[in-house]
Amino acid sequence: MVRFKNRWLLIEFIPCGQAQPSQRSTSSKQIWSEIRDTVVHNFGEVGWGAVGQSLNVKYYSPVTNLCIIRVARDHYRTAWAAVTLITSLNGETCIPRVVHCSGTIKQAQIAAIKYDRELIARMREQGTADLSSDKLDTLLATTVTEIEALQD
Repeated sequence: MVRFKNRWLLIEFIPCGQAQPSQRSTSSKQIWSEIRDTVVHNFGEVGWGAVGQSLNVKYYSPVTNLCIIRVARDHYRTAWAAVTLITSLNGETCIPRVVHCSGTIKQAQIAAIKYDRELIARMREQGTADLSSDKLDTLLATTVTEIEALQD
């Protein structure tokens, strides 16, 4: 029996606007459809046929703007290129940045938790107006449990 080999991409969508995290309403489904539109526009129907079979958005946090997607190993470069060509999500301009690429979900989870801790530490240093230290601690705890609960 042959295993289906995947690549897991950890992506941060850096917002260009001044919208607060609580005002964002982007979902995993909207990210998936934006990637689909970008692949079709830049790589055509054949590109989407290759990438679309295995593309799956496993996790998205609107507060930290982190996203984990799964794509087939043979086509992850096409998906990566399509993600970097995205200019806006849900009408809000953003800059996508692929933070980590791994072959297993466990390594993607470890990288996501590490990066989440760095982001929340940065938020704490900047003194984000609407989030107190206690709220940031609970946010970190909930994101860690959500990320750890991901299954292949």
